[in-house]
Amino acid sequence: MKGPMSTGAGGRALVTGAGAGLGAAMVEWLVQHQWQIVAVDRDGLALDALVEKHGAAVIPLLCDLSSIDDVSKLNSCATADSERFDLVAHNAGISATGKFEEIGQEAHQRLLAVNTHAPIRITNALLKAGSLNHDACLLFVSSLSQAVGYPGAASYAASKDAIASYGASLGKKLKKHGVHVSVAFPGPLRTDHAARHAPAGADASKRMTPDIAASKILMAARNKKTKIYPGGAAKVAGFAGKLAPGLMAKMMRRVIYDKLDKQVAD
Repeated sequence: MKGPMSTGAGGRALVTGAGAGLGAAMVEWLVQHQWQIVAVDRDGLALDALVEKHGAAVIPLLCDLSSIDDVSKLNSCATADSERFDLVAHNAGISATGKFEEIGQEAHQRLLAVNTHAPIRITNALLKAGSLNHDACLLFVSSLSQAVGYPGAASYAASKDAIASYGASLGKKLKKHGVHVSVAFPGPLRTDHAARHAPAGADASKRMTPDIAASKILMAARNKKTKIYPGGAAKVAGFAGKLAPGLMAKMMRRVIYDKLDKQVAD
C-alpha cells in the first residue's frame, strides 16, 4: 500500500518552525499539494498569518519547543486525534553564534532543547501512540554544518550532528515497519534567521531561497531519499566535508568565525 508521501496525493503533516523561513515554505508547498498541516511555532502572530492565508488547511499549534511542558502539551494534542500523520517535518531550529565560551549557558541549553531534544521527544510520543500512517515519512532538518563544521556555532553544529545521527539510526529500525526517515542537510538559506547569524558583509543573495529548498527537500523525501542535500552547492560542500574535513573547517573559520563581530542567540 502506498501513502501520500510516495504518491504525491495530499495527506496530513506536522511541521515545526512553521511560522517563517524554511518551515513556512514547507507549509506553502504542502498546501499547494492539498495537504492538511498542523503548524507548530512559538510565534502566535506568524501562525495567525498562516491560517489567514491558507484557511482550514492549516491547524495552528502554539508551542515553545525549548519548554518541556510545551512539548508535552504538543505531544498530547498530536496523539489525541484519531487521524494519523503521513509526514512529520522536524524543521524548527535556533542557533547561537560567537565565541563558545562567551555564549551563555542558557543559550546552549535552549538550543539543544529545540534542535535535538524536542524532535526526539515528539518522535517518541508519535511512535508510542501509533500516530504515523503506513508509508509515512519522518523528516529531520539537520544542517550542512554536520558535514563541514561550523566554527563560531559549535553547539548548533553539535545539535544538528546529533539529530542527523538519531535520524539515521531510527531509520534502520522503522524501515521494516513501513515508516521512512529522511535527513536534510541544507546550507544557509535566504532567511532572516540565517542573516542574524551571518558575519557582517555576508552576501545573502547567493543563498538558496526557502521555497526552492522546501520543494527540493519535500520532493526528495517523497522519493524516499535517506540523505537530502538540496542543490548542487550543498552536495559539493557535503562531499568536500567528508573528503577533507580539516580543510573545510579551516575554510569555514576564515569565512565565518574570523569575521563574527557579535554574539547572537535565538
